[in-house]
Amino acid sequence: MAEANLDPVFQIQRVYLKDVSLEQPNSPEILLNQAQPSVEIQLGVNAAPVADGLFEVTVTATIHTQIADKTVFLVEAKQAGIFEIRNMQSDQLGAILGIACPQIVYPYLRSNVADIIQRGGFPPVHMAEINFQAMHDQQQAEAAAAASPEPEQIIV
Repeated sequence: MAEANLDPVFQIQRVYLKDVSLEQPNSPEILLNQAQPSVEIQLGVNAAPVADGLFEVTVTATIHTQIADKTVFLVEAKQAGIFEIRNMQSDQLGAILGIACPQIVYPYLRSNVADIIQRGGFPPVHMAEINFQAMHDQQQAEAAAAASPEPEQIIV
């Protein structure tokens, strides 16, 4: 009788651009404005099982640039990866889905966002490197704080 292989498995199955949009609601007028726009970048990470041992990890970015109260451009992009992950304990699985997988997917997202912005006629926005370990640790701490009951106050 053959023994089941219980060695941990972590493999990239595929990395793909799941969704991207570029909006320029105030073009062409806004293109004539030479003022420096403000740039707001929001990032998110989502992980979901897709089949036994397969997980989709999606890194989402929203880049909103404005001059005064007018939008120059708005980019929303989702870069995803499918990963085979087997024989991991739940704490290891959480770290892999929240740290290792986003670190693999994020460079593709950065490149695609810079490219779509440049193809829209703007200088590329270079998104900074992200410390997914710190982001994951912060999310875990916030979840633990939300789950723990408030300590009882004793008034004497």
